[in-house]
Amino acid sequence: MSMDRESMLLLPSVCALLADCDKPLPDDTSLEKLLDRLTELSECGVSLPESCPCLLDFIATVSYNTTCDPSIISFALKLSGLMAATDDGFRALQQERLTLDVYFNIQHWQDAGLWEDPCIRIGWIQGLRRMLLHQKALCFFVLSGSITTLLQLQTDTSLFVASAASQLLAHILITFQAAPSSSNMTYKEDASMKSSIASLHPDFSKDACPQYTDVVRQISDYIKESLVPKDCTQVPRSLQVLKLLALILDRAVPPLREQLLQAVAGSLEDLVEMGYSHLTPALMDVIMAVYSSDIDEGARLLSFMLSVNKPADLIHAAAAFLHRDHHDAVNSTQAVKILLMPIHICTDNSLLGTVPAEDRHHKLISAQLKSKTSFISMVCVCLRNAPQMALMPPNVLPCPPALIVHAVVSLLRCCNGDISSSNGCSDEAFRCIVACGKVQKCALDALASLSSSPGANTAMDEVFQVLILYMGNPDSDPTVLHKSYKALIQWMNLCADLPSISQQLREDVMMTVKKRVCDPRWEVRDSSVEFLAQLANVLSLKSTDKLSEDLLKACSTTPLLKAALQDPESYVRASAISALAGTLAPSWRQGAALHRDEADIVSQLLDILSEDTEGFARRAVVQYFISWFTSCSSPPLSQSSLLSDSVRTVLSRGSVDLDWEVKLNTLELAELLLDTALSGHPGYKKCWVPENGSGHPYAALPDRAYALHTCTNGQDATLDSALSFLVDQGVISALLSGLVDCDRPVGLKASRLLITVRDTVCPLLAGTTDERTAMAPSVSCELPRCDWGKEIRKMLKRTSSEEDEGQRVSVCKVLTSLGLDECLVLLSQSSDHVHNSFLSLLQDILSTRADHRGTDTDGDQGVIVDCY
Repeated sequence: MSMDRESMLLLPSVCALLADCDKPLPDDTSLEKLLDRLTELSECGVSLPESCPCLLDFIATVSYNTTCDPSIISFALKLSGLMAATDDGFRALQQERLTLDVYFNIQHWQDAGLWEDPCIRIGWIQGLRRMLLHQKALCFFVLSGSITTLLQLQTDTSLFVASAASQLLAHILITFQAAPSSSNMTYKEDASMKSSIASLHPDFSKDACPQYTDVVRQISDYIKESLVPKDCTQVPRSLQVLKLLALILDRAVPPLREQLLQAVAGSLEDLVEMGYSHLTPALMDVIMAVYSSDIDEGARLLSFMLSVNKPADLIHAAAAFLHRDHHDAVNSTQAVKILLMPIHICTDNSLLGTVPAEDRHHKLISAQLKSKTSFISMVCVCLRNAPQMALMPPNVLPCPPALIVHAVVSLLRCCNGDISSSNGCSDEAFRCIVACGKVQKCALDALASLSSSPGANTAMDEVFQVLILYMGNPDSDPTVLHKSYKALIQWMNLCADLPSISQQLREDVMMTVKKRVCDPRWEVRDSSVEFLAQLANVLSLKSTDKLSEDLLKACSTTPLLKAALQDPESYVRASAISALAGTLAPSWRQGAALHRDEADIVSQLLDILSEDTEGFARRAVVQYFISWFTSCSSPPLSQSSLLSDSVRTVLSRGSVDLDWEVKLNTLELAELLLDTALSGHPGYKKCWVPENGSGHPYAALPDRAYALHTCTNGQDATLDSALSFLVDQGVISALLSGLVDCDRPVGLKASRLLITVRDTVCPLLAGTTDERTAMAPSVSCELPRCDWGKEIRKMLKRTSSEEDEGQRVSVCKVLTSLGLDECLVLLSQSSDHVHNSFLSLLQDILSTRADHRGTDTDGDQGVIVDCY
C-alpha cells in the first residue's frame, strides 16, 4: 500500500490548513479518519517521515501554537505517537526541535491552559499508547516522568480519560514484561507463551530499560494503596483499580504476576472484609483471575469471599464463581448451597435437605425478606443459575436435579398467588414474590432451560400444568405469556412421543391458545400465533399419530389463522402467514389435494403481497411460497396448477416490491425454479453461495464471487424447453429486474443467478457474439418499455428505433451482452471504493474548511459535508 501522487501533493495543503486552524472542523470525525489512513500506511511499511515530511512540519508547528483548537492539538498528539512508533519516526521527531519532549510534557499544556480539556488528555494518552511499540519509547516514557501523570489520570473526572489511562497502564506492564524462564513456568504455561511474550519485544530481555523495574514497583504500590477505600467517596477509585488489576492478572506471567499478587494479597482480604457491595463483581473478577493462575491463593480468597456477611454479596460471589471454567469441589458445593438457599426459603422443596435453624447463611438470607427489592434480586440471580446448577455432578449438588425443576414450578405457582403450593413458605416470603413479574420471567426462562436437565421428564405433567395456568391467566403480562409459550415448546421437544401428554392437557392447550389468539393486546396475539407455528414444527418432527394431528388441527384451525391475516398489526399478520406455512407443510409433503380453504388462503396472501403497507407481512408471503415449493416432493410446475400460477404471480409482484428483503426473498424463490428447471442438464452448477452467509448483505464480498461452469455439450430440446419454462414462469424477468435494482444485495443475487443461467444455456464457443448466439437456444423474452426493461435496454445500448413496446429479444443475446461479470465485480465492491479514498478525504477536509471560513463572514451556519 502506498500513497497516490495526487494525495501526496494535496497533503501539505491539508497540514498547513490544520496547523493554522483556530476552530474545529465542521466534521469532527475527519481527523480520526485521516489518522486511520495514515496508520494504515504506516502499518504497511510506509515511512511517514520520509514519504510525508509535511507531517513533521505540522507536528512541530502545532506544538508551539497553543491557539490551535484542542481537537487539532489532540490529533497532533496522536499523530506524533503514531510516527514515534517506528525507529525512523522516533529519531526524526527527537531531532525536530525536541518535539516529543514538548508534546508529552504536561507542564507545557498546563502553562497554555489546555490540560483541563479532556480532548488534550485523551490525545496525550493515545499518543503514548501508539508510541510504546518499541523499547526506546519505553525509556523515553520512563525518563520523562510520565508514569506519575498516568497514575494520576487513573481517577480522572472524565470516565473516558480514566478508562484510556487504565488501558495504557495495563499495556505497559503486559507488553514489556520479561519473558518467563522455563523454570518459572507453572503447569498452565508452556514454551509458546514464553515465545509469544518475547516476540512482542525480542530485544527487551537483553537490553531492557533499567528503569522499568521502578515502573513496575510504582504501579504495584499504586494498586496496593488504592485498592482499599478510606471512605465511601473513594469506592469509585477502588472499582477502577480492581478492573485494572483483573485486566493485568488475566494476561500477566511470572515474575510480574507473582510480584503483583504479593503486593495486593493483603489489600484484597481487607477489601473483602469491608463488604462494599458495589465492588463485589469487580472483586470477584480479580479473585477468579488469581484462582486461574494460583489455585491455592485463589481458593483461599474465594473461601474468604463466600463467608462474608452480606447476603447479596454472597449470592453474586457464588454466581460469579460458577460462571468460571475453573472449579473445585469444596467451593463449588458452597456456591451451589448459597445459590439454592433463596429458592429453598421460598418453596421449602428440601433442596438443601434439613437446614439447621442456626445455619448462618439461612439466617442471613431469610433476614432479607424484610427488604422486598433485595430479596427479589437474590431470587432472580439464583433462578438464572438454576439450569447450570442442575448439571452439576452429584458430589456438588445437594439434591436430585429434578427437585430443582419442582422448586421452580412451586415458585411459579406462588408468584401466581397459589399459596397452597408453597408448602412451608412463610407468609413473608409469599408476600415478597406474589405477582412479581420479574421473578415470573426469570423462573420461566429457567424452566425452559431446565428441560434438558437430568430427570426432567419426571416433572413433565407438573410443568405443563403450571405453564397452561400462566397461559390462561388473563392478567399475565405479554412478556410472561411469551416466555410461557417458549417454555412449553422446549418441554414438548423433550417428549419422545407426544401421546405421553394427557388428553386433558391437550384440551387445555387447545382452549387456551384459541382464547389468546383473540386477545385485545397485539403482543399477546402475536406470541400466540408464533406459538402455533412453533407447535406445528415440533409436531412435524415427532412420530405421526392421530393424537398429534388432533392437537395440531385443534390448536391451529384454519379460521383462527385466516382471521389473523386481517389483523391490524403487521407483526401478527406476518406471524399468521408463517404459522399457516408450518401447519400446511405436512399435507404439502404428503401431496394431499388442496382444500377450498387453502385456495382462499392463497388468494388472501397474493392480495397481501400487492396491497399490504408493511414489509413484514409481504416478506412472510414470499417465504410461505418458498416453504410450499420446497415441501412438495415433486412441484407440479410443468402444468397449470395453483402453486404454478401463484409462483408466477409472486415473482411478478415481489420483484418490483419497495422492500429490498421482499425482492431478495423473491430471488430465492426464482433460484428454486431455476434449480428445478436446469438441475438435470450436464452443464448446470448451482449458484455460488458465500461461506459466511450470515454476513450483512450490504457488506463487500470476496473478489471471487462465483464459480464459472461452462457448458460444452450441444444444446437440445430439453434445455430449450427448460429456458422457455423459466421465461414463462417469470424467472428471467425477475432476474433482469433485480440486476438493475437500486438495492445492492438484490443486484448481487440477480447477477449471480443470471451468470448461472448464461453459463448453462449459452455456449461459450469461439467466434463473434452473433455466431455464439446463433448456436444458443432460440428462446426469447419480453423487455417492457418502462421500469427495469428500460434500464436493461440502456445496458444493451439498443437504438431507439428498436425499442418497440412488446418486442421480444433472445434470452441468450441479452445474457451474453449485458456484461454480467463486470456488473458482479462492481456490485461486489462496497460503495467505499468510490468515495472512501485518501484523496477524497483530503479534498473533503479542504472543502469543508473553505466552506466554514466562507460562512464566518456571513454569519451563517454553512454547509457541513461528511467526509466519505
